[in-house]
Amino acid sequence: MDTDKSAISNHPPAPVSLGEAFRYWLKLGFISFGGPTGQIAIMHQDLVERKRWISEKRFLHALNYCMVLPGPEAQQLATYIGWMMHRTWGGVISGGLFVLPSLFILIALTWVYLAFGNVPLVAGLFYGIKPAVTAIVLFAAWRIGSRALRNAVLWTISLAAFVAIFAFNVPFPWIVLGAGIVGYIGGRIAPDKFATGGHGPADGHYGAAIIDDATPTPAHALFRWRQLFLILAVFLAIWIAALGALVALFGWDSALAQMGWFFTKAALLTFGGAYAVLPYVYQGAVEQYHWLTAPQMIDGLALGETTPGPLIMVVAFVGFVGAWTHAALGPDSLALAGCAGAAVATFFTFLPSFLFILLGGPLVESTHGNLQFTAPLTGITAAVVGVILNLAVFFAWHVFWPEGFSGRFEWFSLLVGLAAIVALWRFKRGMIPVILGCGAAGLIYRLIVA
Repeated sequence: MDTDKSAISNHPPAPVSLGEAFRYWLKLGFISFGGPTGQIAIMHQDLVERKRWISEKRFLHALNYCMVLPGPEAQQLATYIGWMMHRTWGGVISGGLFVLPSLFILIALTWVYLAFGNVPLVAGLFYGIKPAVTAIVLFAAWRIGSRALRNAVLWTISLAAFVAIFAFNVPFPWIVLGAGIVGYIGGRIAPDKFATGGHGPADGHYGAAIIDDATPTPAHALFRWRQLFLILAVFLAIWIAALGALVALFGWDSALAQMGWFFTKAALLTFGGAYAVLPYVYQGAVEQYHWLTAPQMIDGLALGETTPGPLIMVVAFVGFVGAWTHAALGPDSLALAGCAGAAVATFFTFLPSFLFILLGGPLVESTHGNLQFTAPLTGITAAVVGVILNLAVFFAWHVFWPEGFSGRFEWFSLLVGLAAIVALWRFKRGMIPVILGCGAAGLIYRLIVA
């Protein structure tokens, strides 16, 4: 028996057909809960340990690249592995199915939210969920900060970013640019303060994989200048055609066209994950375009936390609510407008992610050495912690003082938020159980008070 097991583990599995890969990526799209950490863990367990589609070293090599990119790293990692195994269509399928189930689920939930949000049952659930979301964002700031802020210089950058966005309302792109410049200069003056570490070397070996450590780079993954320019031209053509169609149909100032332009910019600024880009989305969607209100933004984040897929899928909620609120397709087609808004927001948010993988993947595959984070990205990561902390303060303000500081204080919301923090920090509970438990508490409280 041991001999057979050894023989199997020392030989790679049979090649995987595109159909078999399609079924796996579709399944992953429905079970990818837990944020990027949980999603990456699921893929590691399935693709490295169980199925042996890719070795741990190659898996981590791809992950290091995805961590440097703007955008959702888990979705980009799925795209990368699918592309390595089955060329361009493999990447499109794996990355697309990572997102599509979440899009359809969020469309359905957002419609229920807008159509029945004033029903006591739904209102009570969201009353308890909102303080849980505040606790989750605060927990995210602590979790990222505990890893990223390793010295006084990085702490200072983080504090400066918090003050810039909280006190002076500096737009998020300028904070990213400033932190990158500071990191670049600091990396030259004090490189030890901006030294970074990616994921460590592979520790485990689970047997020979289809894409193993020594497996030659597939022909389609070899770097070619002609291929690079072709991919760039195709993606630019797709982006121009999609945005041009929205402008031609509805006009540049329409909600849908502005969503296409806005979420393209958001997709290029998501260094640090979804929590980092949420303040930028808030500034644009709530303050600039008035697509939704601040409380609705909190509710959207709650829905994003409880559905599979990347957390940045909250943009589908924003798009749906914005198109519904502005009656983008007329007052008699609110639901259809919402679906269109969700689709537009999702398309323009994730299109650059596919470009980054298909364009940069051959460059990454040209060497199997570990990628290094640059000093500018270290500075940006430090600033992201301050920005996320500002987001937690913003949520707390609207949850605990829903009528402003001169209005009533929500003591019950504070208790629920503290309970959520204890559950996350002390008892290491997952986000979904915490959100569901807080939602149930809010519902019971509202029913009793009512």
